Amino acid sequence: MSNKSLNKTRMLAGCGMLTAVAIVLQYIEAPIPFIPSFIKLDFSDLPELIGSFAYGPVAGILIALVKNIIHLAVSQSGYVGELSNFILGAVFAGVAGLIYKKHKTMKGALVGGIAGAVCMALISFPSNLFIVYPFYYNFMPKEIVLQAYQAIVPSMKSIEQSLVVFNMPFTFIKGILCVVISMLIYKPLSPVLKGKNK
Repeated sequence: MSNKSLNKTRMLAGCGMLTAVAIVLQYIEAPIPFIPSFIKLDFSDLPELIGSFAYGPVAGILIALVKNIIHLAVSQSGYVGELSNFILGAVFAGVAGLIYKKHKTMKGALVGGIAGAVCMALISFPSNLFIVYPFYYNFMPKEIVLQAYQAIVPSMKSIEQSLVVFNMPFTFIKGILCVVISMLIYKPLSPVLKGKNK
């Protein structure tokens, strides 16, 4: 087998493994104090980030896509949650992977990850405002959703304000946590993902 074919096989195997881990992590979610209970934390974006570092931004985006396609089978959001998760994950992994591809250093990975987290947080505003929340309003009136935010911070006047105060920082912190974890585990994982000896 040629080196090119071997590298492609390793990449496919690595992406498959990372996708499987992402699927498992998507089921492990936890509520966060001082955040409305319908917003939960999971780390399923972590394998996408690692995949984008190991194999490039397209690989990270594909991991996000396949993860959410598989999750459609158990969707509780009419597929809207999976669409939003894919959009945010693709932005996160894509931006981080593009920067790291040009600067393959620890600093490049860190800058790429932070930039990806910032972009993901920014995109979460229109994603929630125009895709996710309008769907949920069919089951939970907009006023009730706003009241969930007001129960924590009474001064919240609108969903838009709530998304800026709660959801965007939450999404950014979630991204940063994935970046920190990836910084700790990527180097030991890299030989496994790329089939190289330490």
